[in-house]
Amino acid sequence: FCQPGGWQLSKERKQPTFFVVVLTDIDSERHYCSCLTFYEAEINLQGTKELEGEEESGLIQPAEVFAPKSLVLVSRLDYPEIFRACLGLIYTVYVDSLNVSLETLIANLCSCLVPASGGSQ
Repeated sequence: FCQPGGWQLSKERKQPTFFVVVLTDIDSERHYCSCLTFYEAEINLQGTKELEGEEESGLIQPAEVFAPKSLVLVSRLDYPEIFRACLGLIYTVYVDSLNVSLETLIANLCSCLVPASGGSQ
């Protein structure tokens, strides 16, 4: 469900997309699945090829394509904007290679207390 158009490589980097899917389990409980899909460079999937007429310079000419990768947050709570912000934060830390481990970041996000519906924020 996180890539409804199918898993396809792209020749150009596409903008990240966000959407929410609601799944219902056997007990009629709703689960809100927030999905952030982005495209990441995959280098040299087809092997290296030497260009014709070019001397061996030691440089590798990679075949660059972009593969979709999805971050998914599943919750029983319906807070799509908060989940979008959380996934955006994880995406930013991952893409910018910040000095924060993803495990620590996700653990901190999971330990946040969410106020009860209708209560104070």
